[in-house]
Amino acid sequence: MTEIVDWKNGARGHKFIASFSGGKDSTLALYKAMKVGEAVGLIMMLEEEGKRSRSHGMPPELIQAQAESIGLPVYTAAASWDDYETIYMGLLEKAKDQGAEVLVTGDLDMPAHGCWHDKVTKNAGLKLGMPLWEMDHREAVDEFINLGFVTIVVTVNLSLGMQEDDLGRTLTHEYVKELEARGIDPCGEGGEFHTTVIDGPIFKHPIPVRSCEILRNGDYVFLPLELDK
Repeated sequence: MTEIVDWKNGARGHKFIASFSGGKDSTLALYKAMKVGEAVGLIMMLEEEGKRSRSHGMPPELIQAQAESIGLPVYTAAASWDDYETIYMGLLEKAKDQGAEVLVTGDLDMPAHGCWHDKVTKNAGLKLGMPLWEMDHREAVDEFINLGFVTIVVTVNLSLGMQEDDLGRTLTHEYVKELEARGIDPCGEGGEFHTTVIDGPIFKHPIPVRSCEILRNGDYVFLPLELDK
């Protein structure tokens, strides 16, 4: 139990780098960590071609816009699943050179994710901070909304109860209740959906976005977003 407590409070009093997907969980974790520690930057992994983020399918210019609005540098790298860990480790080393002592992630309670991050941070000589660890899922999403963050659903898994009509919807208390009534985890922790955050208390200004043509890949349906310049 001691290690889990350390994970939850790992950023306190330290400089940290945040693993950032641009979605609600990593954003809430960043917000909480910034309250108790000092952020030196963000890490985001891209797909092999470097055109979209690995986790949420965001273009690099949208990622950069989020980082600039938050006021932090973002370290990105393209990787396949085969070399993902090696390249991720390289970003951690770069962050460590910038003074990072801790890696902050938005994991809530997925042991495999927590253990993987624990392994790579130890290998990089960093500590691990997971401010949302073991937090109740409804409590986490309610806090996120109450803080004034604005996030849009950009990916849905049709085999897990989501619908194409969910794409583009803003996460509100009413929508969360609807998701729960449909048997869907309010945080999408089972892979039901992913979001992109466009405004909130750590953003200097909202991120202007426009929706692009919907894409489909098996059970997954994506709503690509681009900067609305």
